[in-house]
Amino acid sequence: MKLIPRNDYMAFLLRHKDQHLIKVVSGVRRCGKSTLFSLYREYLAAHDVEAGQILSINLEDLAFEPLCDYHALYQYVLDRLQPGRKTYIFLDEIQQVHHFEKAVDSLFLRDDVDLYLTGSNGWFMSGELATLLSGRYVELHMLPLSFAEFAEGCGGGKAASLPALYDRYVRQSAFPYALQLPNGTAILEYLRGICSTILLKDVLQRLGSGDPAVLERIMKYLAANIGSLISPHKIANSLTSSGRKIDNKTVERYLQGLKDSLTVYQADRFDVRGKGLLRINAKYYLVDPALRRLFVSDTERDTGHVLENVVYLELLRRNDAVYVGQAGDGEIDFVTEGPGGRAYYQVAESTLQPEVLARELKPLAALHDQYPKYLLTLDEITAEADYQGIRKRNVLRWLLGKEETPY
Repeated sequence: MKLIPRNDYMAFLLRHKDQHLIKVVSGVRRCGKSTLFSLYREYLAAHDVEAGQILSINLEDLAFEPLCDYHALYQYVLDRLQPGRKTYIFLDEIQQVHHFEKAVDSLFLRDDVDLYLTGSNGWFMSGELATLLSGRYVELHMLPLSFAEFAEGCGGGKAASLPALYDRYVRQSAFPYALQLPNGTAILEYLRGICSTILLKDVLQRLGSGDPAVLERIMKYLAANIGSLISPHKIANSLTSSGRKIDNKTVERYLQGLKDSLTVYQADRFDVRGKGLLRINAKYYLVDPALRRLFVSDTERDTGHVLENVVYLELLRRNDAVYVGQAGDGEIDFVTEGPGGRAYYQVAESTLQPEVLARELKPLAALHDQYPKYLLTLDEITAEADYQGIRKRNVLRWLLGKEETPY
């Protein structure tokens, strides 16, 4: 099986190699965390790190089940350290260990250890992690394959046009293993298995109690309303009107569980003029747009909002924060804050119709600042398109990181 390079994520690990910090990789189940560690261990082996200096433990493997006791885990690692030599320790799915932080803290005290952790369950990767490992870790937020990584896994996209490759990406799935499956039915069954595990194990187990049917209804509502402004009150009203009475607080509880599982991402609204977050309404996006197929019929693809979902995830990869912009009565699809400062983005399938172009440009044109402004569309662009400082880009080339190259 060909391993797809995850260059940005690998760069993070190399940047922090041998630093006295715990390296934490978080992400939804099956997004490629274990494979990233495999690639990194290959790198270490190719750069004069001997096999005895690498210790890898997957705590979801029954062979390591006895190590789910933190005392046993610590002693197991301690027995395998080599005097006078650094050992690179990989603890996969560390959330399986109750009070894991006690073993991790003790290992962190040692100068002969370089420690790497992964976890799927969002509670481990959220506020509790900062409390448990405060000041002693750096965290890498990992997502399934980007469009560029997917294209690489498909042979660099040479065998298909970019539109055909994109259609395959949003229908087939961004989860890496899906590329190894033979057909659409097998992929759909694989996605159904991932989703079921997340909802039952990561969400309901984390919450301590709950109704699987209600959770699935909420997930279906979110999937059907990608890119729309949503509130817990609106979801509660929808479920109640369809015969499932539920209150706002219960919806909020389930929403938090879905976000903690790293399956659903919330994009809060940002008041561009007031320069603050707005409390009411937010947009929600799926960690993999193909998951929408499990909850919404294929005839309701809503390709514009699916594209918006793809762009949102790519902006998360490239920036520190991504918001939905609000400027007076106008809405800007995304406002980003990153290493290069702020930027604004509008996303549309096509703006070839003059009235559509005018509608998409209007919110950006109303902003009187010097931050970059982009209009991303599926339109073929053969020359520079600039509308008074608003730059139009072909979104597929932008996703590949080649937005400056003519189509």
